[in-house]
Amino acid sequence: MRIIPAIDIIEGKCVRLSKGDYDTKKIYNENPLEVAKSFESHGIQYLHLVDLDGAKSSKIVNHKVLEQIASKTSLKIDFGGGLKSDADLKIAFESGACQITGGSIAIKNSDVFKEWIAKYGSDKIILGADANNEKVAISGWLEESKEDLIPFIQSYQESGIQYVICTDIAKDGMLEGPSFELYQKILSKTNGLKLIASGGISTFDELPKLAELGCEGTIIGKAIYEGRISLKQLENYIIGL
Repeated sequence: MRIIPAIDIIEGKCVRLSKGDYDTKKIYNENPLEVAKSFESHGIQYLHLVDLDGAKSSKIVNHKVLEQIASKTSLKIDFGGGLKSDADLKIAFESGACQITGGSIAIKNSDVFKEWIAKYGSDKIILGADANNEKVAISGWLEESKEDLIPFIQSYQESGIQYVICTDIAKDGMLEGPSFELYQKILSKTNGLKLIASGGISTFDELPKLAELGCEGTIIGKAIYEGRISLKQLENYIIGL
């Protein structure tokens, strides 16, 4: 299972929120590149980079941070937050993203999102299926849609989606453990999905359980920043110790 640390950006700084609430913002580092380099130095190969300003303003904002990390580390970055137009996508890929994550656009403008899958390929486009009570949430989690989570994922699988990041918003940033039951349910009702678990990871012991369920990757945020999971533990997990 791939280990994918998260860096969330507001005003160019590395922050974390709780349950997606911007009022709970906590700044962990003024320099995201420094954080990314510390991940890289522990054998981590992947990074989940979220433009929270972009998610709020519905257009890419912090692409300079993406460009800096992509040009100064070898991390394979998936980038999300406010990607709404072909121009946004072009900027993200030109700034060094290996993959992009589309969430709100997949609900609000499914035709455009499906065009992206067709144009860039399903290895480049990740579906962001973030949920509250199994309803898909959008716009930086500020809105709840009427879409049920599992049928939403299934319909995009029919359009070629392979990778799905699923965050249970109730768990995000709470350090109370991930939504094992939800991930099990998703994997039991989809075929061949590359499911990336996100939200609530609080201890190292949860990682093997997610791998056992069949998650392709897991995104870890606050547990790293709060020292609940050490980069050394992740390094050992990656090299199979």
